[in-house]
Amino acid sequence: MLESRGAEAGAAVRRRRQCSACGRRFTTYERYERLLFVRKRSGDRQAFDREKLHGGLARAAHKRPVPEDEIDAIVDLIAGEVEGAGGELPAQRIGEMCLEGLRRVDRVAYLQFAAVYKELSDIDEVQAELARMRAELPAQDEALFETPVFAGAGGPGSVRSKGDPA
Repeated sequence: MLESRGAEAGAAVRRRRQCSACGRRFTTYERYERLLFVRKRSGDRQAFDREKLHGGLARAAHKRPVPEDEIDAIVDLIAGEVEGAGGELPAQRIGEMCLEGLRRVDRVAYLQFAAVYKELSDIDEVQAELARMRAELPAQDEALFETPVFAGAGGPGSVRSKGDPA
């Protein structure tokens, strides 16, 4: 081993090594891996899967102006909470944290996630969720409806030309 030092804010150890057979140098990262779990509503335990969580949030934010690093930050926050809770958190709390994060970042993405997570089955339930959102954030009421749904109209992938009305 040639060199060893901390990396990723202390979450990993970076080691520079050299192959004894061919002399080629390479770098390895050693990370502490703690098994994290989700306690499902049925009582079953399931391994916490960052990619699955990220995928669900990304699907809710699909075609919304939500930067990838915002989704990563929500996932990091949730993973940190799972770890801080001793390695296990109820699925309900994880779902609530997803909703909180998306509500902060993009209310339409929040609504799309809520439609699946809360199993909203008809327009009345969606309208009730919108009413709850309005009650929680009265100062930002109209922001949800002022966001142009077709903000990219006329751009790449748009089915309308630039001059067409929305």
